[in-house]
Amino acid sequence: MDLELGGKVAVVTGASKGIGLAVAERLAREGARVVAGSRTETPGLAALRDRHGVEFVAADLATADGPERLVRAAVERHGRIDALVNNVGGAVPRSGFLDVDDQGWQRAFDLTFFSAVRATRAALAHLLAHGDAAVVNISSVNARLPFPGVVEYSAAKAALSNLTKALSEEFAPRGVRVNAVAPGPVRTPFWTDPGGFAEAVATEAGGTAQQALDEEVPRQMGISTGRVTEPEEVADLVAFLVSRRAGNISGAEFVIDGGQVKTT
Repeated sequence: MDLELGGKVAVVTGASKGIGLAVAERLAREGARVVAGSRTETPGLAALRDRHGVEFVAADLATADGPERLVRAAVERHGRIDALVNNVGGAVPRSGFLDVDDQGWQRAFDLTFFSAVRATRAALAHLLAHGDAAVVNISSVNARLPFPGVVEYSAAKAALSNLTKALSEEFAPRGVRVNAVAPGPVRTPFWTDPGGFAEAVATEAGGTAQQALDEEVPRQMGISTGRVTEPEEVADLVAFLVSRRAGNISGAEFVIDGGQVKTT
């Protein structure tokens, strides 16, 4: 399917690894001119630059001016923005609510929620100028399935999902569609890095982090397909949503979790 993204300018936040890296690659392969924002240029991003011309902008997206710097760089280089993917976010394993102090709450919201607020605010004038534009926010099933081990992350993602609907109500009539994608567990560094969630599960269940992610996590979380999602699968969905093929989809949240969420 031709997604008609050739020549479109897409800004992707948190693009150094995981879902963001996969989204940047997928959009670039579809012909979009991708501007990728993160604190550092990882080997994965450098490879995308060499293979597909993905442009890197160094920015700490959890700061007040980081998202605006990224958007400004994209406009200076290309004169327009057609799509914004708010992907940046993260959490650390917690024992529960009492393990999170004010600094932890602020960090979670700065990284996961306010980064999207600031990037969208900076990009909207440019998205509106050309019409037929799209914003995709990467939320999480934790927005609807709060988990004590990521309590602050869950709350921030719930806020992001709510923001998605509000932005759609205001800006879809003006040519900017806004949707959210809510993944369940995805095989990313969020899970696979040392000290990540797979290691935490392995510590409780026994075995290796790899075994935990392949077997224990799908079992414990009731994932119907029996496996976690791959980053490329999320990227495929995002690419569709920013394309004209999804031209009348706005204000929606698409769950991609292998059947983990059992309610409709």
